[in-house]
Amino acid sequence: MSAEHARALRDHLLEHSVKTGTFTLKSGRTSTWFIDSKQTVCRPEAMLLVAHAVLSLVPPETTAIGGLTMGADPVAFVTAGVAAARGRPLKAFSVRKEVKDHGAGGRIAGALDPGDKVVVTEDTVTRGTSLLEAAHAVQAAGAEVVLLVAVVDRGGTVEAMAAAEGLPFRPVLTAPDLGFPFEGA
Repeated sequence: MSAEHARALRDHLLEHSVKTGTFTLKSGRTSTWFIDSKQTVCRPEAMLLVAHAVLSLVPPETTAIGGLTMGADPVAFVTAGVAAARGRPLKAFSVRKEVKDHGAGGRIAGALDPGDKVVVTEDTVTRGTSLLEAAHAVQAAGAEVVLLVAVVDRGGTVEAMAAAEGLPFRPVLTAPDLGFPFEGA
C-alpha cells in the first residue's frame, strides 16, 4: 500500500470511525477512545482504500478471504470484489458466530472449500479472539489459514497470540498509527 493510500485510509478512519470519550469495550474494560471501523469500511469513498490496503497484504497463494461475521464481512467482500476486477479470483465467506441448525448447517456461509488457502480478516481487533475463532472454524472446514489481517489493530497483542498458534498476523494500521496507545490484552 502506498504512503498516500495509507494516509487517506488513516484520515478517513479518524474522521468517520474514531470517537473519543469514555467507552466500555467488549472485554469489559474502559477506554478513552473507540473505533467503529465499519463507518469507514462501509462507505463508498473508503471501500477501495480498504480493499487496496488488504490486497497489498494478501499472499499470492491465497484462494479465499473471510472471517467472523459481522466485522469481517465488509472487508472480505469488498476485497474479493476488487480482486476479481483485477483478474485475481478470491472466494469470499463468513463464519457464523454459532452453528446453523437448519438447512445445510455449519458455521461457514459463502464460498470456502477444503484445501483453500485463506486470509482471515476483521475490521478491528483488540485482543484477537474473533480472528482466532474464525481461523479455527476455517481449519475445521479443512482449509489452511495463511494469514490473519485486521484493518486496525488497537490492542497490540494479536501478533503474539497468533504466533503462538503458528499463524502470521498483519494489520493495515495500528492504534499508534491513529495517534493512540495500544490497549493491550
